[in-house]
Amino acid sequence: MKKYKTLLYYCYSTIADGEQFAADHLKFCKSLNLVGRIIVANEGLNGTVSGEAEACHVYMDTLHADPRFAGIDFKVDDVAEPSFVKMHVRYKSEIVHSGLRDPNIINPEQKTGIHLEAKDFLAMKDRDDVVVLDVRSNYEHSVGRFKNAVTLDIENFRDFPSKINELAQYKDKKIITYCTGGIKCEKASALLLHEGFTDVYQLHGGIIKYGKEAGGEDFEGKCYVFDNRLTVDVNAVNPVIISTCYNCGTTTAKMINCANPECNEHFTQCDACGEALEGCCSDACKQHPRKRIYDGTGYYVKVPQQVSPLKLSRKAIISTSATANAE
Repeated sequence: MKKYKTLLYYCYSTIADGEQFAADHLKFCKSLNLVGRIIVANEGLNGTVSGEAEACHVYMDTLHADPRFAGIDFKVDDVAEPSFVKMHVRYKSEIVHSGLRDPNIINPEQKTGIHLEAKDFLAMKDRDDVVVLDVRSNYEHSVGRFKNAVTLDIENFRDFPSKINELAQYKDKKIITYCTGGIKCEKASALLLHEGFTDVYQLHGGIIKYGKEAGGEDFEGKCYVFDNRLTVDVNAVNPVIISTCYNCGTTTAKMINCANPECNEHFTQCDACGEALEGCCSDACKQHPRKRIYDGTGYYVKVPQQVSPLKLSRKAIISTSATANAE
């Protein structure tokens, strides 16, 4: 039995003082020796945390004991080692950035698409009157997606609203949205309903839960995840690899971040090109003076950016001004 677990979860539930909650929650996570990344907003939580099995159980029990988070559906993976190096809890305006903050348009607590469990999704997905819609970014669906799914050319989820007109051709169909864990679908399906789509569904728990409950059937490739694993296997029924090496075109499912921190592009790269380019996407990035050491994984702990002299001088001016005003 593996010693560690990784938990993926989200919850749309109003938090009165999200900023204070984030500070307190960071202390709580550190007290359990957890590592991970959690986004807190006044609209709820979005997190992936990892640590020893007992600590993860305490974490889940504690959140479930809070009425605001009692309904959290944790996706749990057994892992050989923690999936992060550090613990970060950030307060932001949204738990998944859509750029749409008008609660009259997007409010997952009040209105979303119909949630489909894995078995129901499996039964519906190949029907002629159904469109399966991937609402994730390019680098995510490039490494793995459902067979025959409609994908969108978007760099970030905040680009999704601009693609609504492209989807108008499917207004007479049943639309089933899906994403990694379900969080993006809550807002995507709500926006589709607002824009006049009438038959809107979403895969409850996303790709990860579908893999656990339906064996991942017809999910082609791997699923991108937001931790140091980068991708995980989903399909135990009829797996295939659909992605190719960015540099040479060889079939590969391996996804990495460019070793040049100023590029940091997500891309698929075979081991041979990874060795030749030292984990970079191009020769130009390979020559970059700040290039990180490639260890074969393509995952890097975030390196703080250098502070420019201009920024330091501005801070000094602001500090001096504040001191003078105080006196």
